[in-house]
Amino acid sequence: MNKKTLEALEYFKILHIVSKYASSSLGKKKILSIRPMTNIQFIQQELQQTSEATKIILEKGNIPLEGFQDIYPFLKKAKIGSLLSPGELLKIAQVLKICEQVKTYMKEGRNQRNIYPIIDHIVEEIIELPELRKSIFNAILSEEELSDTASSELYRIRKQIHQKNEAIREKLNQMIHSAHYQKYLQEPIVTIRQDRYVIPVKQEYRSSIPGLIHDQSSTGATLFVEPMSIVEMNNDLKTLKNNEKQEVEKILSEFTKAIENNYEIISENLKLLTQVDVIFAKGYYSIQIKGIEPRVNQEGIINFKQARHPLISEKDVVASDIFLGKEFNTLVITGPNTGGKTVTLKTIGLLCLMVQSGFHIPVKEDSEVAIFQHIFADIGDEQSIEQSLSTFSSHMTNIVEILKKLDSNSLVLFDELGAGTDPIEGAALAMAILDNLYKRNIRTVATTHYSELKEYAIINSGVENASVEFDIETLRPTYKLRIGIPGKSNAFEISKRLGLDAKIIHAAKQYLSQESIRFEDVLLDIEHKKKQIEEEEWNAKKVRAEIERIQKSVKEKETQLEMRKDSILSNAKKEALKIVEETKKEVEKIIENLRKIEKEASIINYNKKIEESRKKLREFGNVLEEELSDFNSCSESDIQPTDLKPGDKVLITTLNQKGYVIALSDDKKEVQVQVGILKIKVPINNLKKMSEQQTPKMIKRNFQTMKNKFVTISPQIDLRGKISEEAVILADKYLDDAYLANLKVVTIIHGKGTGVLRKSIHELLKNHIHVKDYRLGRYNEGGEGVTIVTMK
Repeated sequence: MNKKTLEALEYFKILHIVSKYASSSLGKKKILSIRPMTNIQFIQQELQQTSEATKIILEKGNIPLEGFQDIYPFLKKAKIGSLLSPGELLKIAQVLKICEQVKTYMKEGRNQRNIYPIIDHIVEEIIELPELRKSIFNAILSEEELSDTASSELYRIRKQIHQKNEAIREKLNQMIHSAHYQKYLQEPIVTIRQDRYVIPVKQEYRSSIPGLIHDQSSTGATLFVEPMSIVEMNNDLKTLKNNEKQEVEKILSEFTKAIENNYEIISENLKLLTQVDVIFAKGYYSIQIKGIEPRVNQEGIINFKQARHPLISEKDVVASDIFLGKEFNTLVITGPNTGGKTVTLKTIGLLCLMVQSGFHIPVKEDSEVAIFQHIFADIGDEQSIEQSLSTFSSHMTNIVEILKKLDSNSLVLFDELGAGTDPIEGAALAMAILDNLYKRNIRTVATTHYSELKEYAIINSGVENASVEFDIETLRPTYKLRIGIPGKSNAFEISKRLGLDAKIIHAAKQYLSQESIRFEDVLLDIEHKKKQIEEEEWNAKKVRAEIERIQKSVKEKETQLEMRKDSILSNAKKEALKIVEETKKEVEKIIENLRKIEKEASIINYNKKIEESRKKLREFGNVLEEELSDFNSCSESDIQPTDLKPGDKVLITTLNQKGYVIALSDDKKEVQVQVGILKIKVPINNLKKMSEQQTPKMIKRNFQTMKNKFVTISPQIDLRGKISEEAVILADKYLDDAYLANLKVVTIIHGKGTGVLRKSIHELLKNHIHVKDYRLGRYNEGGEGVTIVTMK
């Protein structure tokens, strides 16, 4: 891609924005060096990398790359044997730490569904050096200081230094607080000059305190003297400090050697981290612009769904559908100035460049883009005073250069093709250029004001008109692209609304040919009709979407009801069998105790009675078990209707809903039933005909009696502290249980808080199958912190 095109399409602005999302200077530099690729495999891999990064960010949050710095200079320094400073070693250790953090970040919370092959492979290549990292962090406290424990020798030396300091200070403190010496001192303090301990002596008493003079005050009134009694101690201290310095250099040398030994590993880690930084910067940018990974092809097909220019704010940009390369290869865009023609042109070119650089683009799903070998753009006012070129000459110079360089796999973008010269000649030249490109199968988009090009696009197959809308009422462009309709000239309408005399406008129309007038009228008629068709299509889509939503809702309700029914029956059966089992065991215990405590004389009579009771209990248990096990095994012959006709009242057994028959299918296997406002088709096997005497209430009451025997439940549930999703699930199950227990009124405690939990609970209650009514609690019931529910 030539640099002129990249600048014209503002490609470098995109790179600059993306680079801001990088964590390191290495990542920023790498991003700024990105250029569009032409190999489709490489492009698809880069796009997939960006897709993986966006998914990882949304799943795990930000990747831990904070503190990632360029340590290449320090690595090179270590490689040549130059001693690394503590600060440089800390920066290297920080990068080693980031390596470990990134690997941990990718491993945490993983499951088989969340697999990111490209990024996983890159991160797996990173080699951890935890021992080296720990050693550096343990030994170095700051950019200037090593820890006492960096080595046993350093610890010993520093301990001696501390002891020597204390000894010198103690000796000097005795001197300065001595009555004998106080009159000789400027003030009773101990200070340091030239790394040696000294005391401030008055000039006139210089000979009174023998020692070495290391400094004097600016006035000369004070001399800083090292008393002879501590000269040897200061010498010892200096020796210890030299020993300390040598030991520090030894430790730094050992670390430098370790870095040198691991030079290849750390350098490769740095390269991999930079790659990860770049990929995630692309991911962050994709999330920011709400971008997606489009399909790519090598057939020259562009199909952008609701494309937005990425450099225009989302609240200001107008999205448009843009397509090219399938039914036509050349697109001619017309419309008023400042109407968005150039923005559309730049959007097409810039989005293509972004995809070929591995960036996501701001379009809707199912968008597609071609991979071009070359993209050329002639956009903007190229007038050059230095070269004495007019606007037309400058544009033509660019066009000549483009025509020489392009090949069959090129995209060409022309802004105001043929402008800047005589309109007739300019239009003829523009059509000739478009003809040349069309015959060479080049994908071309051109903007123009010339009416001749509108007609050219209508006449020639493979060439399509497009326009940017203009609102005559507001005299403002809408910036929306409409492919298939040429732009109508609005000069007369705009002039009229701006107050130009109607006579002048009428006179101007006389200068137009009848063909031009008729052509403009046809364009206007086409535009009105297309708007009507689009509105009708939009309304039809809304109706279809609503129908699909209702059908989906009905199916979900049906599934939920079936699941609830199975769950209720299963739970009731298990509970009943459990009660029977426990009762049997309890009776056995009672019988056993009775046998033990009764006297011998009464055993015969008691045994007889006990056996009779035991027999009855066993018979009751067996009957109960049979009833429960057969609870859900009603034969189809019991519920199948035989003579249904329109108007009959029926029960849909799978939904437990009443309705009326509307019509029967020809084979009488399906019935259309009206249930409330819904009309649904139901298999005849799932219906039961109802009469005045036979209603689902009887079935329900029998089932209710069974449930009341085995279900006990609290009249209230406390959901405070739960998140909305968990609370809704618990409340839904509780309402089912309350219904089984035949509770008429229950209380749901949700607390006041922000009101989010209460709102979620009320949304559940609105459409719940077992809820008749609900209200907030009164003052003495808990107020807004509870909801009182009346059950059906």
